[in-house]
Amino acid sequence: MKIKSLFLGLTFSVSLYAADKYSNPVIDYSLPDPSIIKGEDGYFYLYATEDIRNLPIHRSKDLVNWEFVGTAFTDTTRPDFEPEGGIWAPDINKIGDKYVLYYSMSVWGGEWTCGIGCAVADRPEGPFKDCGMMFRSNGIKVQNSIDPFYIEEDGRKYLFWGSFRGIYAIELSKDGLTVKAGATPVQIAGTAYEGTYIHKRGDYYYMFASIGSCCEGLKSTYTTVVGRSKQLMGPYVDKKGNRMLDNHHEVLIHKNESFVGTGHNSEIVTDEAGNDWVLYHAVSVKSPEGRVLMLDRVSWKDGWPVVTGNAPSVSAEKPNFKTKK
Repeated sequence: MKIKSLFLGLTFSVSLYAADKYSNPVIDYSLPDPSIIKGEDGYFYLYATEDIRNLPIHRSKDLVNWEFVGTAFTDTTRPDFEPEGGIWAPDINKIGDKYVLYYSMSVWGGEWTCGIGCAVADRPEGPFKDCGMMFRSNGIKVQNSIDPFYIEEDGRKYLFWGSFRGIYAIELSKDGLTVKAGATPVQIAGTAYEGTYIHKRGDYYYMFASIGSCCEGLKSTYTTVVGRSKQLMGPYVDKKGNRMLDNHHEVLIHKNESFVGTGHNSEIVTDEAGNDWVLYHAVSVKSPEGRVLMLDRVSWKDGWPVVTGNAPSVSAEKPNFKTKK
């Protein structure tokens, strides 16, 4: 059973399942391309492509029950290096004492004029101050420069990005706000992918990515895939040792009878019982408007991530968090 409410002109639902269960989607209005971070106040903060204008921010204590807290920007403060562009696929990070939000800015089909910028805030809920464009496709000579992902290794900072024209990486400055002087892009994966996220576990780096079409409603073929490497810069390979540079991978989440277009996952979050969880978006077969927010547990088998059935759950046990009022 679901109760429907009106919020910001959008419909969402709260599921009435047993206390130890949740149902997908965890938010049933459009929040594509989620990125998540835990704030010092104990909340998880989630950021998504701006189907809510100026880039929506939500928060939760348990990854299941979410509340809208505002937008990263206003009409006055929003980035403008692509004047008619949308703000897509944010990636949130804590660098030093600042929350740094990387974002894409693009118009649909503008593969040589799109680019990546960043903004900073003292708190995860903002307000964010735009630092402007870091680079755009025609300057860095990487077509379709969107979908940023930030990671640190051995005190060095890197940005990964790309969308169906190759996945690339580049080293950043010490504050993470600009490209390091003299750095050049390095191709990491092939042309099948976008929306990358890298997770370090044990001896391996795992590159999660999306393949297929994201935005065709019930015809969307988006699928979440993964490869792994013992080095941050690769080569990332599938179980047979074939390279992601040659568009080989393992499937993590594909469509089922309830959801299609399953892709662009967030960072992995570990609950208090040691279980791993991932947020991603999908299109609901029953209500196909927009790309809704999904949650599923990630298990590990023989050194590889696994989601039960390689497909979205409809209902499952909740993450284990001690929610404080």
